[in-house]
Amino acid sequence: MMLTIKNQNICRWDLVTLGEILLRFDPGDRRIHTAREFMVWDGGAEYNVAANASRVFRRRTAIVTALADNGLGHLAEELARAAGVDVSQILWRDGSATRNGLYFIERGHGLRPPASTFDRAGTAVSQLKPGDIDWQSIFNGGVRWFHTGGVFTGLSDTTPDAAAEAMIAARGAGSIVSYDLNYRHSLWGARGGRDAANAANRELLRHADVVFGAFDFDSALSHYNEVSFRRAAEKMIADFPNLKFVVSTLRETHSASRHDLGGVCLADGQVLRSKDYKNMEVLDRVGSGDAFAAGFIFSMLTSKDALFALDCGAAHGSLAMTTPGDVSMSTMDEVLALMQGAGAGAKR
Repeated sequence: MMLTIKNQNICRWDLVTLGEILLRFDPGDRRIHTAREFMVWDGGAEYNVAANASRVFRRRTAIVTALADNGLGHLAEELARAAGVDVSQILWRDGSATRNGLYFIERGHGLRPPASTFDRAGTAVSQLKPGDIDWQSIFNGGVRWFHTGGVFTGLSDTTPDAAAEAMIAARGAGSIVSYDLNYRHSLWGARGGRDAANAANRELLRHADVVFGAFDFDSALSHYNEVSFRRAAEKMIADFPNLKFVVSTLRETHSASRHDLGGVCLADGQVLRSKDYKNMEVLDRVGSGDAFAAGFIFSMLTSKDALFALDCGAAHGSLAMTTPGDVSMSTMDEVLALMQGAGAGAKR
């Protein structure tokens, strides 16, 4: 099944995402509580998809978000600009009355898992509500694909409605809409947990063409069973007949430093599996799911089939774990080479 995607020649952007730009403070090989200096990266689930699609796959992308108009906000803006993301749709808020999101993360190693500390309460983006963004102006400029997800909608009580407004406008303008079910207990724990998140997601999936993730599906690669995935994905399509693709990563975490990664999707009644990348050495796993989504979306935007899209997502997600930061440092040539079986031998 191919999606009917607008011609790039009549669109300003290939991909627009709605979400938060976080500033990530990384202590490198040290622990957060023992660090004396931090490297600063850009991050944020939905933003990562736009940054990866721009930096790695050379698509024209934009981020719709809100930032406090202060030094940290403009640092986030500059990092996004450096990734090639159009920042013209950032909504600037009073820097003395609101704030920008920060998070601190140690990557973990071996038996010690990654650990994070978030500082994102009351941020500018969490206060977004319907009516704040001129979606008609954005989509009138031509958008081929719109993406958001459960991290953005988990930020506050108003962000699910803001996402719904955007998704409805995107579908009305003929853009493809994707939604990532991403669940974060740190966001939803005090507001009803996974049940509340699923309820919000079910409302939003009525407006999506592609979903990343599947309800009631164990995505552990070692537990993968085609029958269970098909059952979960078909149930979602029965509940939301607008969905064309149900896509999921398959992951097995042996330790913080060693993972397996693959992908699966249901499209047009057929279950497809990517190549699995097993026993990979991991430098930094954060953002690998977003890298997978970016590879899948890029493939769809360039009229590739679903199996290519899965393989591209799995290869890119795997490579993203070999470099630090939320956003991939790979090149498109490296992704395509890995898909074709390239190994880790030195290139001279």
